[in-house]
Amino acid sequence: MHVILTENAAKRVHAVIAKRPCFGLRLAVKTSGCSGMAYAIEFADTAEHDDVRFESHGVTLLVDPKSLVYLSGTEIDFVRQGLNEGFKFNNPNVKNECGCGNSFAI
Repeated sequence: MHVILTENAAKRVHAVIAKRPCFGLRLAVKTSGCSGMAYAIEFADTAEHDDVRFESHGVTLLVDPKSLVYLSGTEIDFVRQGLNEGFKFNNPNVKNECGCGNSFAI
């Protein structure tokens, strides 16, 4: 089981962390959206006792065990498309996504 950042995503995280220091990024899956689940990403100032830790390009990623089942094997990229930019989750476990791309199903 693993979760990784692309080099481009890690560069973006390092740039943000330089302005807002933190322990790492917390990744999770929440019940939401028309397909049932949505990704959650936030800065973490500390690790929880049951977090699973991953290191990717110098960034600490924290995932709770419940979310890891859905995120295992995921690669997170940072993409720019026209005027839009953001993190893109390339998750091999996804079976279906909603039309707007904000939620998914496994």
